[in-house]
Amino acid sequence: MHYNCRLHLATRDEAGLPMILNLFPQRPDHPLADGKELKRIIAELLVERPGNAVDEVTSWFESLKHARNFRVDHYFDVLRQLDEAAQPHLRRLARDYIQSPHLSPAEQSRIWTRCHGFWNEVAASYSLCTTRARLDPRSKGSEALKAVLPLAEARQLAARRCQLKWLAYRYAAAGAELWQALGASYLAAEQAGYAQKSVQLYPGQHGLSTVQQQYTHALVFCSSSMDGLLPEQIELADRLIAHFLSAFVLLPAPRTDSVYWVDAAGGEPPARLSRRPAVVRASLRYLSPAPALTALNELTHRLEHGDLPADLNLGGEYPPKLVLAVLRHLRPYWALQPPQRQHRRHAIRTQMTVIEGFEQCYMVFAGATLQLQGDPARQQWLVDNISLGGFRALLDRSSEAKVRLGALLCMQAEGSDNWLLGVVRRLGALADGVATVGVQVLSRRARSVDLRPRRSGFAAAVAIPGIYFGEEHGAADVLRILLPLGGFQVRENLDLTLDGGLSVLVPLEVEESGGDFEIARFRQERVG
Repeated sequence: MHYNCRLHLATRDEAGLPMILNLFPQRPDHPLADGKELKRIIAELLVERPGNAVDEVTSWFESLKHARNFRVDHYFDVLRQLDEAAQPHLRRLARDYIQSPHLSPAEQSRIWTRCHGFWNEVAASYSLCTTRARLDPRSKGSEALKAVLPLAEARQLAARRCQLKWLAYRYAAAGAELWQALGASYLAAEQAGYAQKSVQLYPGQHGLSTVQQQYTHALVFCSSSMDGLLPEQIELADRLIAHFLSAFVLLPAPRTDSVYWVDAAGGEPPARLSRRPAVVRASLRYLSPAPALTALNELTHRLEHGDLPADLNLGGEYPPKLVLAVLRHLRPYWALQPPQRQHRRHAIRTQMTVIEGFEQCYMVFAGATLQLQGDPARQQWLVDNISLGGFRALLDRSSEAKVRLGALLCMQAEGSDNWLLGVVRRLGALADGVATVGVQVLSRRARSVDLRPRRSGFAAAVAIPGIYFGEEHGAADVLRILLPLGGFQVRENLDLTLDGGLSVLVPLEVEESGGDFEIARFRQERVG
């Protein structure tokens, strides 16, 4: 038989050489292609220590990318089983990361690297699987895979979404590559007609999901300002988004209640509709959170009255106070008019002396700054923009661990003799190892005061330290005062001597609590 006949021309490799052996099926060249070996490895993974198990599964994913002669449906089945074997270990590592107070920075970094690396590898593996099926749709493997393509695509999106969450734990933004991958998966599923097909994402997992819901989840997560939450709150917010997910509306055309838009074919995160897309494309999608906001308000009302719904799956036990705090954080970002910047920012380049902690702030506003000259809490920050409401500072990433979200600060700009009172509201990350800190200024005229509990008509001898915000805030007869954590007692009036005058402060409410402080509101009743 001559090598130029049609049969041999169809079976030549890239160099034009005959590939007669390809007339016969070839066995995959990977150990996991053996069913018995795969079963043994899966069994060992289930009893392995969490960190070791996740490392091993990640290594298997990396090796599978180079495997040859795997039928695509068999390839997916191996990925599926490895992925499922890793899930309980990933949940354990995530709990340790966000809830264990005694983890060292090195241990936290190891967990973060393991989990983020796993989700990156599993997403790439599922992407390879679905891409192979699309490139060769008539092969036996692709035909057999059709029934589970919605699951493969949904898991790929879920893995990308988990990458977003682990980046958020470090206050880092997702790059264009991740947003392009998310959008490409969603658009491919939509084009194939299964973007809204319900699947059980993982065995035993609560509820069903779809490709579109996984993509919507990523959009909502990104739009909900996770840079203002602690890691435990980020996890809780992610669970609450999942709880309300079916109420979000994603459409190719805007509605009157649409709030965000995204170009699924681009590499950008969702944007508010206050900035309209420059060009109308078929890949544009518009997100309406309005129905979800209604459900969120109902849940908030129930929790405020002590009613915790039985169907609220948060993945663990959380204090109702913490759940309420996260719900209240999410509410404005799901509103028809999300929060807008109140004050215009101005670029600036100046040094700021920063001291953290209630006790240190109390000393500063009491005039005892000399005693804090060598205090380890004293730092120098570089401020790069400022507004009436606050400023943004740039830090190198080695200093980032010293900054806590919600930390109380007193600050003095270079060349100024005035101290400001503020709190850390946002953390972020820029390129080249630079961290960003967003600070809200609470008061520009704060003063330290002593408050004495009023008992049986007499003031107690022992005073409670406080920081008075000044008359620039609130109504004339309502004072905002910063107290040490636990200093507010709703049934205890306080005596305040200020500018030579005596007032009785009647407790109203705690406005906000932080790590070592709480901001309380009092009604002022002047004496004499």
